[in-house]
Amino acid sequence: MIAFDTNLLVRAVVADDPVQVAIVQRLIMQDSVFISRTVLLETEWVLRSVYVKSRAEILGFFRALLEVDNTEVEDALEVGYALDWYAEGADFADALHLAVCGPAVLHTFDKGFCKAAKELGLTPPIVVLP
Repeated sequence: MIAFDTNLLVRAVVADDPVQVAIVQRLIMQDSVFISRTVLLETEWVLRSVYVKSRAEILGFFRALLEVDNTEVEDALEVGYALDWYAEGADFADALHLAVCGPAVLHTFDKGFCKAAKELGLTPPIVVLP
């Protein structure tokens, strides 16, 4: 198994460098791939901020990663929950932070933390501090 850094995932999505895209494709064919949740976090930021990819595009790419047979996403179940909340309008970083808390109740000063998903009753309890 090998692990991918953010720039390999970004190349796979934006395909702006044919040589690097070919390298990424070859690596995927040769070995199983581990993707950490921190790499997902950075990938979302790069795709959104640098390449101006839409929420739907990012969501589709991440959901596809969860389905690839030779890809292991760290905390895949929790990442799936985070993607559900992200689909409802939550910030991906906030959703991922919340998803990996397990039974611990997340406390924050951020009044908008996962607001849309929380209002739909999709998230575990969140305590917003004054």
